[in-house]
Amino acid sequence: MLNGLILAEQPSGTATVTLPGDFVDVVLADGAVTLDSVTFRGRCETASAWDGAACTTYAMRLDERATTAFVENGMAVELEVVIFKPFGSGPFPAVMFNHGSTGDGSDPSLFTITAFTEPVAKFFTDRGWMVAFPQRRGRGRGQSDGLYDEGFNANRSFYSCERDVTLAGAERALADMDAAVDWLRNRPDVDTTRMLNAGASRGGILSLVQLARRAEVYLGAVNFVGGWLGEGCGDYLEVNRTLFIEGAVFPDDTLWLYANNDSFYSVAHSQANFDAFTKAGGLGTFNVYTRAAELNGHFLTNDPPLWGAEVEAYLAGIAR
Repeated sequence: MLNGLILAEQPSGTATVTLPGDFVDVVLADGAVTLDSVTFRGRCETASAWDGAACTTYAMRLDERATTAFVENGMAVELEVVIFKPFGSGPFPAVMFNHGSTGDGSDPSLFTITAFTEPVAKFFTDRGWMVAFPQRRGRGRGQSDGLYDEGFNANRSFYSCERDVTLAGAERALADMDAAVDWLRNRPDVDTTRMLNAGASRGGILSLVQLARRAEVYLGAVNFVGGWLGEGCGDYLEVNRTLFIEGAVFPDDTLWLYANNDSFYSVAHSQANFDAFTKAGGLGTFNVYTRAAELNGHFLTNDPPLWGAEVEAYLAGIAR
């Protein structure tokens, strides 16, 4: 049975049906006795989303290579960039959305996963914004050229928790972000007068630092669950505080979005970082959300219904 509809009464064979939703329950029964059951959940292809009846394309996806001035081992370095672009002629206001780390850095297979978030892409493209997800050096499936080297220990078995080593890694990441945004600003489909910086986890804290350093480029920044070192990792308190305070020189509002049950950053730690940021002169709004039961708050980006109203209001404010 498929959602209560009998497909076949024979123990083998095939049947072709139109699925009635984004998930279905299939039951194998012997008369009134259930022998087995399973739920299948479908997935829409990238740049499309389920609208209640079908997968509907919401944007154009472009897989690009950003040229940079970097040279490693005698070879020019390019960065993989995934772009979600609204339909129409443009130019479009643009969000540069920066990715985070790979947990504790101990699994190199995670370096080759291209980091982008479809709910974020859909939220912004639905509102007419292009979204670019640059992959920093050594990251991504397409894989950005160069070595992924954002603050590892001596044998590269995991991320370092030592202040000087990890802050050097943050500087390397910021250099990649500078290269990515310079490339993005040269695209004819980008409205360079309306650019937003954003990111999650390491990308969130980096978005605030780059915003402060490149205030002429961006209207503001949205920080999703940002931080550089997770709580308990050596010099985490000094490192996170140092980077957040650097972002405080930006003269306009920023938006901070955090959640309960975050496996890297407690709300208390993040609130203290925000307090230090504002004490240093930074301007912003700190918001806390609660995801569904048992969901990790660190993946807040997956829940636009929680944070969408605040981000929409922020966009309206910086567009004045």
